[in-house]
Amino acid sequence: MDKADKKSVSHFMAGLIIAAILIVYSMFLTFMDLTANQSLSYISVVFLMAGIVFFVTQYGKAVDHTATFGQLFSYGFKATAIATLVVIAFQVIFFFIFPEYKEKIIDISREQMLKQGNVPEAQVEQALEMVRKFFWVGLIGGALFFNLVCGAIASLIGAGITKKVPQSPFQQQS
Repeated sequence: MDKADKKSVSHFMAGLIIAAILIVYSMFLTFMDLTANQSLSYISVVFLMAGIVFFVTQYGKAVDHTATFGQLFSYGFKATAIATLVVIAFQVIFFFIFPEYKEKIIDISREQMLKQGNVPEAQVEQALEMVRKFFWVGLIGGALFFNLVCGAIASLIGAGITKKVPQSPFQQQS
């Protein structure tokens, strides 16, 4: 193990750190009763993407900029996958422990639909019944898809902006 490997954060740890940040921010929004504010919930995307870009660039520095674009992207996407799995596991546990927050989300959805004014009350209730029926599919599937897409974009950005020192094909790979 050389000096560069010692200061490198594994993709697993990077994913756990990003997941912890996302969970703490989510708890802040939930317990401060700010979940209805859509713009504040988008900040979690910024945390995810900034975290991935940060850890990809730090990994590039740790390996003395010898990693290829593919290796850097792979590192970022693996960290994204870990963070996504941890966040989804947390969300599932959270909604099992605090089922009242599921109803709170449904109430917020009702208010937003009624605020638009162009949807009749009967359609609103029908839509909310579908939300209740497919809550878990929407929660897990939506978080999985959205986080992985944002993480892939952040991994591409991180791999693209990280300095890479070209290696001669005659250099010995270690």
